[in-house]
Amino acid sequence: MGEGSITEIRSAHARPSEAELEQYRAELTGYCYRMLGSSFEAEDAVQDAMLRAWRSLDRFEGRSSLRSWLYSIATNVCMDMLNGRQRRARPVDMGPAVEAEAGVGPILPENTWLEPIPDARAFAQEADPAEQAQARESLRLAFVAALQFLPPRQRAVLILREVLRWQASEVAELLDTSVASVNSALQRARAGLEAVGPRQTDVFAPADGDQRRLLDRYVEAFEAYDMDALVALLHEDATLSMPPYDMWLSGRDQMLTWFVGTGVGCRGSRMLPTVANGMPAFGQYRVAEHGDGHEAWALQVLDVSGGRITGITAFLDVEALFPLFGLPMRLG
Repeated sequence: MGEGSITEIRSAHARPSEAELEQYRAELTGYCYRMLGSSFEAEDAVQDAMLRAWRSLDRFEGRSSLRSWLYSIATNVCMDMLNGRQRRARPVDMGPAVEAEAGVGPILPENTWLEPIPDARAFAQEADPAEQAQARESLRLAFVAALQFLPPRQRAVLILREVLRWQASEVAELLDTSVASVNSALQRARAGLEAVGPRQTDVFAPADGDQRRLLDRYVEAFEAYDMDALVALLHEDATLSMPPYDMWLSGRDQMLTWFVGTGVGCRGSRMLPTVANGMPAFGQYRVAEHGDGHEAWALQVLDVSGGRITGITAFLDVEALFPLFGLPMRLG
């Protein structure tokens, strides 16, 4: 990150204005998030790209669009950040499932696991419903995790071509390469993504009455800690994971064993709804250990498919994530 703010670095150039650059911040953040797998690194990358853009205004001659120019800078920032770094992943991508009685296992370093991102940080909220649905689809945790298996250049090509719908010639210009090279990279990226096979899940759909009822039933069952009702909502091969721990459970029987055993401290929790990665999510608050009320415990992101919950990812780094999602740290 460079020193100073965009305003401090502003030059006398009449083009582009700060507002013109800022209009692309959300979509650039979504792009960098898909590249990096980290909401916080994505915001750092975009800020770095914006500062680089201001510093190089004298070299922007308008031969390409302002949007393309910013994406080119952001891509270079992401490539630098990814150089020599291991990929971020979910616990389900790191090893086999464990038995519920085995405990949580070791804590992973922060730069190991995939982080969630609020929708509002990743795409323009004034977009029409069809565009919002498309953006949510490409933000799903399973999809972003699968992207991390691709080499950075292939990752960029696939995001630009398949997610953002750029023409091959536009991507070639951005990456300073040929159209043939872009098409070849896209073909390899598609094959790599197919080999990983990200699980298909439903995105958050505010107007979907069936999904809303499913989520209401989930909150009711979880807050009442009614295991019969909760298990009835789970797919038979549903998963549970809790980054930063590397453990994950497979199957509703294992999940039930966890909730009535090691995880029984979740009894009495309260839930606040939010949206993460285009998916339904909840801030979970457990009964406070000292004093009254409830304390932040986890950001639960749900996988939903076919009217059942197919996965629960409970991110435990509440000190970082709850402020990001605008969730309070404590409920009175």
